[in-house]
Amino acid sequence: MQFILLSIACSVSVGILLKLLRSGKSQVSQIVAWNYFFALLLCYFLFKPELSAIDGSAPWPVYISLGFLLPGIFLALAASIKYMGIVKTDAAQRMSLCIPLLAAWLLFNENFGIQKIIGLAIGIPALVMILWKKSDRAGNNWIYPAIVLVGFGAIDILFKQVALYSAVTYTTSLFVVFVISLLVAFGIAGAEVLTRKTTFNFSNLPLGLILGALNFGNIFFYLRAHKAFSDNPSTVFAMMNIGVIVLGSLVGVMAFKEKLSWLNYVGLALAIVSITTIAFVHIGS
Repeated sequence: MQFILLSIACSVSVGILLKLLRSGKSQVSQIVAWNYFFALLLCYFLFKPELSAIDGSAPWPVYISLGFLLPGIFLALAASIKYMGIVKTDAAQRMSLCIPLLAAWLLFNENFGIQKIIGLAIGIPALVMILWKKSDRAGNNWIYPAIVLVGFGAIDILFKQVALYSAVTYTTSLFVVFVISLLVAFGIAGAEVLTRKTTFNFSNLPLGLILGALNFGNIFFYLRAHKAFSDNPSTVFAMMNIGVIVLGSLVGVMAFKEKLSWLNYVGLALAIVSITTIAFVHIGS
């Protein structure tokens, strides 16, 4: 249980840090780049990747796609938190589970039971309610959580493809993806410096260390939780996603005074119902 709680805490802490960074003058792209540097080091020393197993037959198109998507979605995550808040961004990120489920159903012809269909039927209107906001002069920047939703859904599909490649351990593949993400992230940060949108600042390095530790901690404790609950993975899935939505909502509303409408609260409640329905679809089967 402690691994699930630690993973939830790390995930929400990433959002809190990004919220604080967006309110200051830090260069988020540089911090994201340093984040992958430290996450890569932690991955190497804790997971001991078997680099000799990587060859030309590895799923490189999937690795490269993930390597570009991860830093890109990380920056979209930061923008979503800035403009829409932690509550809606965390909810959009966690409800991205609808994307791989719909892909499995519509593209890969996976058999769907009534419970999954009900979960999806609840989840889609829940998302609309969560992201709903009356228009104002600043506009409703719903596009950012929408990008987070679709982006994390695509990442989930790609990581499932990585898991299916049994010739290389999952953690070794994760190391390769982090290497590509590191190069892409520093490329983005470097492009911003060259176009003079930002200046290179080593003060971003310690912030990147913190973000990298939290980002990696989320993954590390999530994997440990699945190992501890190997006979009941749906419990980990449900508790993780629901825990992030609930804790993220509490932090957003209480610490950052984010304003939600009654419709947003109904959407959050429905999201929890949707996740619970989908997560426990295999219980008793």
